[in-house]
Amino acid sequence: MTKVIATVTNDLSTDQRVHKVCSTLLKAKYEVLLVGRQFKESPGVSRSYKTKRMRLLFNRGALFYANYNVRLFWFLLFNRCDILLANDLDTLLPCYLISKIKGIPLIYDTHEYFCGMPELADRPFVRSLWRSIERFIFPKLDLVMTVNDSVARLYKSDYGKDLLVIKNFPLTTGHTQIKPRKELGLPDDKSIILYQGAVNVNRGLEEAVKAMQWVEDAILVIVGGGNAMQNLQKMVHEVSHTDKIVLKGWLPFNELIHYTRHADVGLAIEKDNNLNYKYSLSNKIFDYIHSELPLLSSRLIENELVLAQWDIGEFIDNHDPQHIAGKITAMLNDELKRETWAKNLKEARRSCTWERQESALLELYIKAKEA
Repeated sequence: MTKVIATVTNDLSTDQRVHKVCSTLLKAKYEVLLVGRQFKESPGVSRSYKTKRMRLLFNRGALFYANYNVRLFWFLLFNRCDILLANDLDTLLPCYLISKIKGIPLIYDTHEYFCGMPELADRPFVRSLWRSIERFIFPKLDLVMTVNDSVARLYKSDYGKDLLVIKNFPLTTGHTQIKPRKELGLPDDKSIILYQGAVNVNRGLEEAVKAMQWVEDAILVIVGGGNAMQNLQKMVHEVSHTDKIVLKGWLPFNELIHYTRHADVGLAIEKDNNLNYKYSLSNKIFDYIHSELPLLSSRLIENELVLAQWDIGEFIDNHDPQHIAGKITAMLNDELKRETWAKNLKEARRSCTWERQESALLELYIKAKEA
C-alpha cells in the first residue's frame, strides 16, 4: 500500500483542507499519516487516518519554525513513506530535503500566496528568508497544487509553472441534527451575524464589532482564533454594545456547523491591502454556501467571481463601520433578495462539493507514483 506522509504546522484540529485531502487518499486505499504539532490547549483529534502531533519547546516565532523544521526532518528521515505532501511553505524545506535524500516524490499544496501574508509585510528580513526558501525549492517542484486560479496565476508569473487548482469546497455531509440556539447560548429573538475563520489582522473584524452598534436586534458571533484575538477581546470589552458581540474561539468543524446553520448573514470582509488576502478564497465562503447562508463580502477578486456566478449576497464598498452596518441591516430586511439568495444557495451548494474535485486530486498522486 502506498504510504503518504502529510505535514502541517498547525495542531490538525481545525484544518479542513488537509483533512479532506487525507480522507480522499484514505478512501482511494492510500496509507496516510498526518503530522502536526501539539499545544497544551489542543483538543483531541480522532481521524480515520493516522495522526502524529509533536510537542515543541517553542510555539511561536523564529524559534518555533526552526524547532519544528528540525524535528520534522528527523521524523521524516526515520519513517518510511512513498509520497510526501508538504502543506504550505513553512513545512516545505524538510520535506524537500527528505525527498531528495530518499528519492521519493514530493507534492506541494500551497494554501495561499505565502510570502504575501500581512504578517510578513512589516518584517522584511523574515519575508526575505521565506522568499529565499521558496525561490530555492519551487522551481524544482513538478507536483504543485493550490486553492484558486488567482493564486495559481501569481505562482505562474513568479516561476513559470502551472499549478493544479483544488478549491476549498466542503465534503458533502448527510443530515446533521442541529442543536437549538438555546443550547448554543444564542438568543432566539435576534438575528445572527457570523464570522468564522482566522482572527488575524486585516480581516475587517474590528470594523464589524464597531458596526454592530448600529444594527438592531442582532448579535455578531465570531468563531476562530489568531494573532488579532487578544486586541479584539480588549476592544469588545471596552465598547458600549459588548452585549451584541460573542467571541467563541476555535471550534472543531462538527461544533462550528451548528453556529453556521443558525446564522442569517456570513461575513467575509477581509481587506485587500496585501496580496495574500487580495487573491484569497477562504474555506468559510464555501462553508457559508453549504449552510445556505448569504454572504456579505469585500470585493476580493475571487469572492467577486463566486458572488457574480451565483448571486448569493452583497458587497461592502469600504470598511467604514456605519457602511458595514447599513449593508448588514439591508441584508436582514430585504425579504425579496433573501428569497433569491436562498434559491441560488441551494444550487451553489450542489455544485461546490469536494467530491467533484477528487478525481483531479488523485490524478496528481498517480503522477507522483509514476515519477
